[in-house]
Amino acid sequence: MSLVEHLKELRRRVIISTLAVIVGAIIGFIWYQNAPGPIPALGEILRGPYCGVDPELRADFTASGECRLLATSAMEMFMLRLKIGALAGTVLAAPVWLYQIWKFITPGLLRNERRWTFSFVTIAVILFLAGTVLAYFSLSLGLNYLLTIGSDFQTAALTGQEYFSFVVAIMVIFGVSFEIPLVIVMLNIVGILRYEAVRTKRRHTIVLIFIFSALITPAQDPYSLTILAVAIILLVEISFQFCRINDKRRAKNEPDWSQLDDEEASPLDYQPERTPAAGSVATPEAVVDSSSQSRGNLQYSRGHGSSFDDIL
Repeated sequence: MSLVEHLKELRRRVIISTLAVIVGAIIGFIWYQNAPGPIPALGEILRGPYCGVDPELRADFTASGECRLLATSAMEMFMLRLKIGALAGTVLAAPVWLYQIWKFITPGLLRNERRWTFSFVTIAVILFLAGTVLAYFSLSLGLNYLLTIGSDFQTAALTGQEYFSFVVAIMVIFGVSFEIPLVIVMLNIVGILRYEAVRTKRRHTIVLIFIFSALITPAQDPYSLTILAVAIILLVEISFQFCRINDKRRAKNEPDWSQLDDEEASPLDYQPERTPAAGSVATPEAVVDSSSQSRGNLQYSRGHGSSFDDIL
């Protein structure tokens, strides 16, 4: 394909992906406040961790005691619903725009590269979704802890904008953090990271993971921090085991000289011919071969002259 054809193909893929996201955003905007059958409304799902907190820890804005978030401006509820709908539309349309990206890049890949790319993308999506689900169920513990700090003097009255921004941030952080084991596996496959380099450094790895979780967790509560750190440690250990198995398989298929140092010479497969020792008796076959070779050399020199004549 020419450059113009590539650009036309890219434009077509982008238009299809954009239309899919718009349709998904409309569905998300409607789903935000309307429950489709047995599935609860999207706003109810996202509000679940906050409503799971002890009622005494949050402000009551209704006479019936129903769990509600606070809005401090006239446009806040509409803009919040629009943002959540757009985010939900991007997630709902993910199969479409991921497929468009795949169809655009695969013509330039080999068959083996397509297989590896598809496997890594699939695993990355699964890990990201697993991280967001774990973040959602750990939010109640984190919020319950945060709202008890200073509860004798304050009552939490969270606005919808602040609360949903906090929920989305922690879910994205959990999802992205779950991609760390996949990065380790990729580095091992390309030969950059070996199992021997990390085999004896598990204690350092655990400490670094806890520090990473403490810095990246927006809530800064011990529950979210511990849950994220333990989950990453388990996934990293699984990736280490993959590195160990892959290195063993690779060692079986590699030649012996690949394990030598750069300055160490590898043994040659050349074996020189053995000459008979002094005083030994030559076999008749050897005598015949030697006489035949001498006779051939003599005939060549008679027909072609000496080596100096050939050069001249």
